[in-house]
Amino acid sequence: MKKFPKILMSFLLILMTAVAYPADGNQVTTFPPADVTLLESPFTQARATDLEYMFEMEPDRLLVPYLREAGLEPKAEIYGNWEGTGLGGHTAGHYISALSRMYAATGNQEVLDRLNYMVSELKRCQEANGNGYVGGVPESDRIWSEIAAGEINAEPFGLNGGWVPWYNIHKTYAGLRDAYLYARNEEALEVLVGMSDWALELTSDLSDAQIQEMLQAEHGGMNEVFADVAAITGEEKYLKIAQRFSHREILNPLIQQEDSLTGLHANTQIPKVIGFQRIAALTDNQGWHEASQFFWETVVKNRSVAIGGNSVREHFNPAGDFTPMIQDRQGPETCNTYNMLRLSEKLFEADGDPRYVEYYERALYNHILSSQNPDEGGFVYFTPMHPRYYRVYSQPDSSFWCCVGSGMENHSKYDEFIYAHDNDAVYVNLFIPSKVRWQEKGISITQATDFPDIEASTLSIEADSPVKFSLKVRYPSWVIEDKYEVKINGKQQKVTGSPGGFSTITREWQSGDTVELRMSMKTRLESLPDGSKYYAVLHGPFVLAAKTSRSYLEGLFADGGRWGHIPGDTLYPVEASPGFVGNPDEIADKIQPVEGKSLTFTASDVITPARYKDLELVPFYQVHEARYVLYWPHESVFKGKE
Repeated sequence: MKKFPKILMSFLLILMTAVAYPADGNQVTTFPPADVTLLESPFTQARATDLEYMFEMEPDRLLVPYLREAGLEPKAEIYGNWEGTGLGGHTAGHYISALSRMYAATGNQEVLDRLNYMVSELKRCQEANGNGYVGGVPESDRIWSEIAAGEINAEPFGLNGGWVPWYNIHKTYAGLRDAYLYARNEEALEVLVGMSDWALELTSDLSDAQIQEMLQAEHGGMNEVFADVAAITGEEKYLKIAQRFSHREILNPLIQQEDSLTGLHANTQIPKVIGFQRIAALTDNQGWHEASQFFWETVVKNRSVAIGGNSVREHFNPAGDFTPMIQDRQGPETCNTYNMLRLSEKLFEADGDPRYVEYYERALYNHILSSQNPDEGGFVYFTPMHPRYYRVYSQPDSSFWCCVGSGMENHSKYDEFIYAHDNDAVYVNLFIPSKVRWQEKGISITQATDFPDIEASTLSIEADSPVKFSLKVRYPSWVIEDKYEVKINGKQQKVTGSPGGFSTITREWQSGDTVELRMSMKTRLESLPDGSKYYAVLHGPFVLAAKTSRSYLEGLFADGGRWGHIPGDTLYPVEASPGFVGNPDEIADKIQPVEGKSLTFTASDVITPARYKDLELVPFYQVHEARYVLYWPHESVFKGKE
């Protein structure tokens, strides 16, 4: 039998699983969206709201920058905001990714029609350009010609006078990749390969040093998409350019397990690391894999707040000083968490470590789900940690920030990490109502749950015929000790595993088998990573917050201004905010549920000043269009003023 090159084997695996990216050596694979169905929950509601927002956008307006740069007549007027001021085209790339993922999840025909139209117009632009290029970067011809000639003028957010052109067209690359992988649009693959060949030709005369100089400018995850093109086509030349586009100034310290992140623009770095891990998976490069792990560990453990987000004013603050996080109005950026979830998924697929799932769940509920207005559908850029501050929401006709693009993607793909599998086991990662079909084993698993309102979940098995496999169900670290129970067909089981891991059940399963999980959530305090005296309250994986007022919310729904994504009204002094008083070890016990109100708590005995004692704490994802307290200042003895 003919032996296939390793990268071609990876391509064949992609074809078999439609959208997963398994490489040789990967332990775990997430299920393709065609095999996972979301059932009614806040996640299906968020997805529906996202779809309505996406339908309000006009494809022809998003396509204007591409037609303009290709010398074609636009069919509509360009959108404003970032689209009209130098970053034209980046939203369209995100939009194609979101349409692709939404179609895979819902099968909605209008979504597919929009997707196919967008791709066909990009193909038309590529043909007009005549060299494989397609993009909306203003002054494309000049910028790319200068770069090809080795004239490189790079700064963090600019390259040869353009606003991060590689970052911009990375969204187009990613959108085309997703259109092919999720919606099987063959034309998208043609355009994607043409763009990749254009990049190869553009950089063919550049030395490695010149490439590294160019990578000083934000460039998204170009190394990842080139690696994906390599896996899809089986062509090693794309893997080589993926490696060339890997920024050594970031990679090398990570390989040495050195944290050199302080002061760096956070979301410039995270996509690079996703690419490092993607290349590591395709090449079995353990050093790059460990570098990606180290990055994840230092960001999650040392640089993230309770909701799973990171960065102040888009940059990594010092790991030992979170004062800026509390003081500033520009808290964690949603795009950062979008990318941290993508990195977590790729690392989990590499080794099945449950800590990636713990983080994923935390960030999914508390940052991603909370970042969309449930009624109006707007997306959040910054989530301030400053007590008694608020968030700003986008509008579909005026707001075209990066977090709008990734936001449309975020709420289209809630099904992608609930379940995973290896050769012999299904992993139940998240407690979200859903159904998964494992085609190779001929089984389906339906998860019925009202979590978190009810702290339980039931898994029901359907099998074409009796089959032996392992069911690995989450044993969360947030469960009260000895309050995690497993029943099979109504019979109590001895729990295997330990908190923070998985409980494994191996047996021959048949249709009608059920697994019941009960998992009582504990309430606890969590300080900032630097140990300073500010505490978040968590109940299970949910960060609790309190609405303090609905007053003075200037710019709550953003206009088209360049800085409309930043809250602009009064920033109240921290020392005048609600806080906790008493022994921190005892405060959590005094946070009590409100009878008759699901996931609602009071803490009247420990909240100070007295005028705030009646505040109610609820999951942060339920807090919208209001000022809030998420991190509570703490005093051992009350010293403030009433």
